[in-house]
Amino acid sequence: MASDEPKAKKQKLSEEKKEEEKKTETPSEETPVKLSANTLFGMGNPLLDICAVVDKDFLDKYTLKPNDQILAEDKHKALFEEIVKKFKVEYHAGGATQNSIKVAQWMIQEPHNVGTFFGCIGKDKFGEILKQKAEEAHIDSHYYEQDEEPTGTCAACITGDNRSLVANLAAANCYKKDKHLDLEENWKLVEKAKVYYIAGFFLTVSLESILKVAKHASENNKLFCLNLSAPFICQFFKDNLMQVMPYVDVLFGNETEAAAFAKEQEFETKDIKEIAKKAQALPKVNTKRQRVVVLTQGKDETTMAMSDKVETFPVLKIDPKDIVDTNGAGDAFVGGFLSELVQDKPLDQCVKAAHYAANVIIRQAGCTFPEKPNFK
Repeated sequence: MASDEPKAKKQKLSEEKKEEEKKTETPSEETPVKLSANTLFGMGNPLLDICAVVDKDFLDKYTLKPNDQILAEDKHKALFEEIVKKFKVEYHAGGATQNSIKVAQWMIQEPHNVGTFFGCIGKDKFGEILKQKAEEAHIDSHYYEQDEEPTGTCAACITGDNRSLVANLAAANCYKKDKHLDLEENWKLVEKAKVYYIAGFFLTVSLESILKVAKHASENNKLFCLNLSAPFICQFFKDNLMQVMPYVDVLFGNETEAAAFAKEQEFETKDIKEIAKKAQALPKVNTKRQRVVVLTQGKDETTMAMSDKVETFPVLKIDPKDIVDTNGAGDAFVGGFLSELVQDKPLDQCVKAAHYAANVIIRQAGCTFPEKPNFK
């Protein structure tokens, strides 16, 4: 009898082990089983990025600085046609929210169309190119198309290591809730999602659209994420921002946006950790979820506030000579974060993916990336 005991014990242990494995089973790295099309939803200002290496004369003609970001004025209107005629251009689907959805999809790889994107474009050549580029990025984009304004564009005029960005929002400003978001087939796509992301820039376009999506997320205990996006949003669109804030589950921002937000909210502190804590504690409608606040600081550590603690995460080291363009870093950070959040991964893993994505994108011109990520 004694000789059978180790065998029985062994069998029992292996059964216990199987039970234990079942309990801790997570979707394997290769097959994130939960992911399906339209799980992640984004809404914002779609822009067609038009990138070209230009000469100094071109910059001078349109009074552009070599390293700057501006909104197009009347004197820049002809620039967009001229850059296409004169130089060899590359097109990319752009705009802050669309960039983040695009990066999240790149990080996820399979299945395609995990990310849905809504925004407004024109019925024109640039609109057609934008649709094609979004499709190539495997985003399920559903644009509201109108013919009053042309498709929004962002010209990236590259000279040496510098990029001068000129954005013409045009059609992006024309999104209409009743003409697009409220349509039954579009709202069904909103309902399919479980994570929502909108950049603060969209607060200047359609507050009512944001509120409809935010309330849906809150009522159904889904995750609604918002980005402060720019100091001017915190200052001049404070009322819109604070109408949405009670629905925000994850708030993103960088150090300059955080400082502007803290000043407007009278937090009376410039300390990034304190700002994160105070933003985290602002009133919230869905009390089933604690708000998470994630603040980046360029090459310095990222700060995350959740429930009663604040954590910091060092960014990945990079040799300054490997940095090509930091413009898409914030969008890429959010994209990386969302790619793990949508798979129910722990928050520290979300930050890790965010740092990875940002590190890859700043080595490239524009918000572009290699064919496949190398993230574990």
